[in-house]
Amino acid sequence: MDGLTLALSKGRILEETLPLLAAAGIRPLEDPSASRKLILDTDTPGLRLVVVRAADVPTYVQYGAADLGVAGKDVLMEHGGEGLYAPLDLKLARCRLMVAGPPGVDLERGRLRVATKYPRCTAAYFAGRGVQAEIIKLYGSMELAPLVGLADVIVDLVDTGATLAANGLAPLAPIAEISSRLIVNKASMKMKHARVRDLIERLAKAVS
Repeated sequence: MDGLTLALSKGRILEETLPLLAAAGIRPLEDPSASRKLILDTDTPGLRLVVVRAADVPTYVQYGAADLGVAGKDVLMEHGGEGLYAPLDLKLARCRLMVAGPPGVDLERGRLRVATKYPRCTAAYFAGRGVQAEIIKLYGSMELAPLVGLADVIVDLVDTGATLAANGLAPLAPIAEISSRLIVNKASMKMKHARVRDLIERLAKAVS
């Protein structure tokens, strides 16, 4: 198939990516927030959008089910980035990946229990500091973990910090600055080079 498929995830990334696509002259033929369809045609011939879970975007692109995708740097760090290029920082959905917890927790102490939905990034961060960390994988409401004694600290995305503050927690250490990246399947970059480059250039112009 000569056309291109771009994978997007519902939520903040989709909301912020649609105006950028529009600035690049690309609009879905149906409103993604109102449609139940997971594959959407656009007004650009041969370009369609697929809507998947944020954590699945790199997998769809890695295995060629999508030629390109938009994924947060946090998702890419956790995925590992195999089989992908990330040629463009779209500068969307900016936040920070942070260690957070009750103010004054000693992050260098013997053994920490850390709750997160980013076990790979978290293990790498603490191993790099020589700190033994027992990692507990959670899928939501991270802030609850230190409050009920499940974990000493959490690793999560922090935007304004308001949710942390409301639960008596504080940012303790930054791990990475996060924004959304355009990612490309390596085989698509070779086989559909002209079309992929054209899309990257249109989006780069829209970003700048």
